[in-house]
Amino acid sequence: MTTPPTHVPPLRFCIDTSPGPWRTAQTSGDPAAIRRAVDRTLEVARIADQAGIDAIFASEDPDGWDAFAVLSAIARTTEHIRLGTGVVNPYFRHPAQIAASLSTLDMLSNGRAFLGFGRGQSEWYTTAMGMPKGRPLAKLTETIGLLDQWFQPPYIATSPPDATEFQIRAWRRAIGPLQPHVPVYLAAVGPKALKVAARYCDGVILNDLASVTFIRNTIEQVRAEAASAGRDPDSMHFYVRAAFTITDDPEAIYEQRKITVAMIHTLPGMERLLETDGYDIDRIISDVRQVMHTNDILARGGGFFDLREGGDIAAARNIIPTSLMRELTIAGPASHVRERLQEFRRIGVTHVFLAKPGKDATIESIAETIAAVTGDGHD
Repeated sequence: MTTPPTHVPPLRFCIDTSPGPWRTAQTSGDPAAIRRAVDRTLEVARIADQAGIDAIFASEDPDGWDAFAVLSAIARTTEHIRLGTGVVNPYFRHPAQIAASLSTLDMLSNGRAFLGFGRGQSEWYTTAMGMPKGRPLAKLTETIGLLDQWFQPPYIATSPPDATEFQIRAWRRAIGPLQPHVPVYLAAVGPKALKVAARYCDGVILNDLASVTFIRNTIEQVRAEAASAGRDPDSMHFYVRAAFTITDDPEAIYEQRKITVAMIHTLPGMERLLETDGYDIDRIISDVRQVMHTNDILARGGGFFDLREGGDIAAARNIIPTSLMRELTIAGPASHVRERLQEFRRIGVTHVFLAKPGKDATIESIAETIAAVTGDGHD
């Protein structure tokens, strides 16, 4: 175990953007609704930029949009906010394509790009798309090594002799990013992936509803591993996708977030994030997997559409204790949210996500939310 940070900086704030509103609009069949959804995505990014949000993460799954295309459009309508993926993986995108996309985004944004990276859900790629699984952890480390070379002049990358996943031989790219160092943050859950993050990346992205116990243990592990590798543990960033919400009705948020548990935390290994004293998480998730038919759906390569349509979400909600959601979800009056975020800061969290801005969000409303949870506003 390493020591806590010697200097605890203020929390920085982030938001997510995802293709959900686009999908809903397209399903309606109304071209005007589609235009509004697209325009609103860009407008929310402008609002966040002007409200002082540090970073926007664009999600990317194989059934959704192209995150880099969306971020490139956002780059031309914003000035300060950092822009990155949340997350891409080396199955859906070859390392050379990641290098091209990120270098392009960095150019378009005048040096504001970063990479949110992860291994992805291998069943989708191997079973549904016919890609070889290979060694997922090696895919991560080899991709990071190649990007390090492509992101520095003269932008030439070669795989090491012991590479098993990508055989790149002195491939030179025409352009690189503007930044001398492009941050790479790894979405990691298991100990081996966290070790990769500590040794080769700039930080860790912790997925939805990570418990305080899991967050604390992860930060301690990553900081210790970074120190053992000769890196400065204080340089590591820890992004927590808490989606915190100021509300007088947190119970409604708890119920809505149970869907996240049913869809995300039933995926292999993701239950680790929920570790909470007093709850048998393995049993809870095992029971939820059964009613959601998660294992069967993944075995045939099914994605989120299949999980939502083939699983019994109502039954899953009944299995997941509301008291557990109260522990995992940050929602309630501003004073409660502020207290929870202060705890995050004390254990080493550097960045935390707001809930996705709603349809009525404005620069003022986002700024007021940040002021309320940092102690600069009123309850």
